[in-house]
Amino acid sequence: MLDTPQSGFRRATRLATQQVSEILRIGARAAERKKAGHPVIVLGAGEPDFDTPPNVIEAAHRAMLAGETKYTALDGTPALKAALVAKFSRENGLDYTPAEITVAAGAKQVIYNALMATLDPGDEVIIPTPYWTTYSAMAEIAGGTAVTIACGQEDGFRLTPEKLAAAITPRTRWLMLNSPSNPTGAAYDAASLRALIEVLARHPQVWLMSDEIYEHITYDGFRPVSPAALDPAIRARTLIVNGVSKAYAMTGWRIGYGAGPRELIAAMAVVQSQSTSNPCSIAQAAAVEALNGPQGFLAERAESFRARRDLVVDALNAIPGISCRRPEGAFYAFASCAGLLGATTPEGQRIETDRDFCVFLLESADVAVVPGAAFGLSPFFRISYATGKAELEEAMGRIARACATLTRAA
Repeated sequence: MLDTPQSGFRRATRLATQQVSEILRIGARAAERKKAGHPVIVLGAGEPDFDTPPNVIEAAHRAMLAGETKYTALDGTPALKAALVAKFSRENGLDYTPAEITVAAGAKQVIYNALMATLDPGDEVIIPTPYWTTYSAMAEIAGGTAVTIACGQEDGFRLTPEKLAAAITPRTRWLMLNSPSNPTGAAYDAASLRALIEVLARHPQVWLMSDEIYEHITYDGFRPVSPAALDPAIRARTLIVNGVSKAYAMTGWRIGYGAGPRELIAAMAVVQSQSTSNPCSIAQAAAVEALNGPQGFLAERAESFRARRDLVVDALNAIPGISCRRPEGAFYAFASCAGLLGATTPEGQRIETDRDFCVFLLESADVAVVPGAAFGLSPFFRISYATGKAELEEAMGRIARACATLTRAA
């Protein structure tokens, strides 16, 4: 028998408050409806719909034929670290050595390694919300305390220096920033980052984790900048987190990387050595080609995402009761459904929360989206527009028609 009350199984206390991602649970419910014959459109996945570039796939093939199928160096092959050194110099104006770079099985593992390597029980990690909830889960699993700061639409979904200063305590170990952001697409310009850096300068015990995974997906001339490139002092306590999954459509290849102080990178290597050891050798060879090969398609794909962004944001803002800020980057729209709370469905059910609204869309319109509550801020919902134009147009039409059936509160 599997896990029954007689099995004696006991979860570790560190998992007491942790569950499988709500995004995955929504995806599973959508898959069940699809299996039952419903024409569900899923707008929940944070995954580009483009294919991995052909030259990257060919590089993986060549690596396999050349016998590059063995264990590699613990946290990245010399070739991949060299490609990353060149990438940071070329794209970010930052000079790192191979000893200041780590490679792992996805950007998620880079974050996990860093938190496991640095947090003691009670150490605090400041996380602006709305946020990718894995941040808080990993901080808590590592023994830390997640300190979330609500950064609403009035702030452009960005952390202000005043809110940061108020949240820092003697136990604060990390500030986590994601720019452009999942789930909002909001991004920090150089001026906004400098204002936060000024606060951090007064608190040398606080390190900065800068998740830059969406740096190549920005719009309207917005130029992303790494905080490490703005101030030498903050660079000395910054971990940049990135990967090839979003820009190069390599989500399944599982290659993430980080750059930071040598001592931190060495401590992270200890964690990785006792968990996964090296990332996939073949995927690392593919990542070398992704980073060193042609880059022109990145702008073309970003322009495609920009057109989809405008389609989605314009359609959402045309629906009474919904409002949506136009994001600077990533491929998410984070819309408010505050104007529809209290509305009644044709079946007589009252929509009280953003979760209720998302259930309504799935059951009445066969469109799966993710409630803002899953990202720490209500009443919003997230749409991923990393899918085709025709499907997005159909989904927006369904959402509009479903909302038109609601009886809004007076």
